[in-house]
Amino acid sequence: METYVLVVAGFGVLVLLTAWLPMVLRALPLSLPICCVGIGAALSAIPAVAAITPHPGLHLKLVEHATEAVVVISLMGAGLKIDRLIGWQRWTVTWRLLGIAMPLTILALTALASTLLGLGVAAALLLGSSLAPTDPVLASDVQVGHPAEDHEDEPRFALTSEAGLNDGLAFPFVNLAIALAGGGLSWSHWFAVDILWKIAVGAVLGAVIGRALGWLTFHLPNLSKLSRTGDGFVALGVTCLAYGIVQAVDGYGFIGVFAAALALRSSSRGHAYHRKMHDYAEELERLLMMVLLVGFGAMLVGGGLLQALTWQAALFALIALLVVRPVSGWIGMLGSARAPEERAVVSFFGIRGLGTVYYLAYAIGHAPFERTDLLWATAGLTVLISILMHGVSVTPVLRLVDRRMGRATETAQLGLALTAPRL
Repeated sequence: METYVLVVAGFGVLVLLTAWLPMVLRALPLSLPICCVGIGAALSAIPAVAAITPHPGLHLKLVEHATEAVVVISLMGAGLKIDRLIGWQRWTVTWRLLGIAMPLTILALTALASTLLGLGVAAALLLGSSLAPTDPVLASDVQVGHPAEDHEDEPRFALTSEAGLNDGLAFPFVNLAIALAGGGLSWSHWFAVDILWKIAVGAVLGAVIGRALGWLTFHLPNLSKLSRTGDGFVALGVTCLAYGIVQAVDGYGFIGVFAAALALRSSSRGHAYHRKMHDYAEELERLLMMVLLVGFGAMLVGGGLLQALTWQAALFALIALLVVRPVSGWIGMLGSARAPEERAVVSFFGIRGLGTVYYLAYAIGHAPFERTDLLWATAGLTVLISILMHGVSVTPVLRLVDRRMGRATETAQLGLALTAPRL
């Protein structure tokens, strides 16, 4: 009973910190994820906590489903806050990041894992494809603002739309790694099913579900409109329904949820109810993220997540974040007519996070991969460095870019307030 009471009290503290910390950190070069990881690491320094902190590899299903939940909720929030209509020209930077930058990142990371870490093709591909997507959960600080908030500049829009789609588009490569590890690879089946079918089903069926729910929400006779409820948790119902249906017909649920969110938003683009649904999804995402990152911090110290770390793995993590993603992103945006500052921001802020953890847990639970401890340690260090590096740099970098571009965003105004002389 004492343990239960302590857990309940600790969860209460986390809920309060989830609400308070973002306000406190707004003017500081810190982020909520950094604080979460720090809290977890500090707690695991207590012997009693360290004794019950497991390695993530010992509870693959729990880790898989916990990270899966926060990712799909994050994808719903990302889709609801995008104001821009989808289109080839309007989303040109997004298509470049998805079609050029991400495959280049996967290829480079796979080759680097094979040569530097000595991993086989299957394990190297798993590590590369798990680390390639920009995380929709931890990238919230570099995404667009609330629905209809008019802060949708190109870097924030590109990172939001990329994060909304690339988690699902990394799945074919994760499945390819699983097939290679299991020895049952059929290239024709992989191309037809894992690429063509599952992506198409996710995009089309997700959009149909979003459109249908949008009609029910906004276009029924006035007394029956679901938007009259004012309940933001409808976003959770849309998320679970879209994800469940798309997964049931063997599509990519991540793509389905994001497509459903975009379609729902387009049903009545200017309606204030979108803000309520988005705010609920964002609050739930932030709470789940904080719980999981506290657990991540505890696993780093007390769970032995980094126990198998080598200097080669540390070098891999640095090259992945400082060279591979920035260079791949820059190449992907060549010829896009974006300003150099914008290309640099989008290329640099390819944040790694809970999506990486999900893919590792999912794949290792489906096929026998070699040196899984090294995979976990390398991915864990990469995510940790990304949280620290991007978390510290995001506020000052975006503030500088906003001011240089003459954008009157909240970040720019905050920067002006901090540098203004005091009388």
